[in-house]
Amino acid sequence: MSSWHASFVRIVLLASASILLVSSAPATSSLQERTFEFTYAAEVHDIPSGSKDVQIWLPYPQSDQYQKILKAKVSSPYPSQILTAPEYGNQMVHIDVKNPAAASILVTTEFTVERTEHVHKVFTDVASTAPSAPPDLARWLQPDHLVPLDQRIRELSAEVTAGKTTDLAKARAIYDYVLANMKYDKSGTGWGNGDIYWACDAKRGNCTDFHSLFIGLARSAGIPAKFEIGFPLPPGGTSGEIGGYHCWAEFYLKDYGWVPIDASEAWKDPSKREYFFGAHDANRVQFSVGRDLILASPQAGPPLNFFVYPYVEVDGKPFPSVNKKFSFRDASAAPLTAGAIR
Repeated sequence: MSSWHASFVRIVLLASASILLVSSAPATSSLQERTFEFTYAAEVHDIPSGSKDVQIWLPYPQSDQYQKILKAKVSSPYPSQILTAPEYGNQMVHIDVKNPAAASILVTTEFTVERTEHVHKVFTDVASTAPSAPPDLARWLQPDHLVPLDQRIRELSAEVTAGKTTDLAKARAIYDYVLANMKYDKSGTGWGNGDIYWACDAKRGNCTDFHSLFIGLARSAGIPAKFEIGFPLPPGGTSGEIGGYHCWAEFYLKDYGWVPIDASEAWKDPSKREYFFGAHDANRVQFSVGRDLILASPQAGPPLNFFVYPYVEVDGKPFPSVNKKFSFRDASAAPLTAGAIR
């Protein structure tokens, strides 16, 4: 072999080795992450004189694969407990006040949260890599009070998924149907309860209405689906107040796992329609899961439709006089300025 030919062979071998090394190197993660401080304040006010018992519950976020609670603090003039409800494992702050001396009670919770984008949409993943089915999967096929799975909903689900032979294709057909038939519109009254009949008839509402429709149609098609709720963070902001909650959903594919979707955000930004079928961005914090909730240290009143705002009972009856304020600050932002609790 000539020296030129030997040199050429060595170059080819070195180049091939470099390609193999690059190909086998682990890919760097490009998932969005966000670390922020979240403050949740609730003031129970105008407590009637002579009240014997005040019960206060506030939702309490917890860590999971996509959300880490790094620090947590509860400030209250009375002792508080962190309790866990049995059905869904939701955590909450509970305060039990006997013979309150004042007409108002202020409770504040503060959290440092690290949120990671949840993307699960490579549907060609090998089935053997999927986690085993969760033990509570059957619950996510059952109706909720405002999401019945009656003949009307089953027939609509069958119509929407007609001709689809896989759960993935059915779920996508339902997602597309929700986007095509719903409008994000919070005018007037009736919206915001997550009532599937309202969604079917009015064809408008907020995130609870969008996702009640998705969840009901999915469950009627035999696809487990669950409701999740928390608060949104503005993508471009670094601190400020948050006006209200946001909710989203997940559906379950056998041999693949839970798939995140956010139909209302996809409606608001059509350019992200593909993204939100299989993803939740990092601009959120989750507080609870499920509907028709019995709280830890069970409430005297009926089950809660969902649990993201404070819930209070005075002498065994629901008590609505609660001001609330939610605010956030990115870890790199300046401290928040104080503001009135609404």
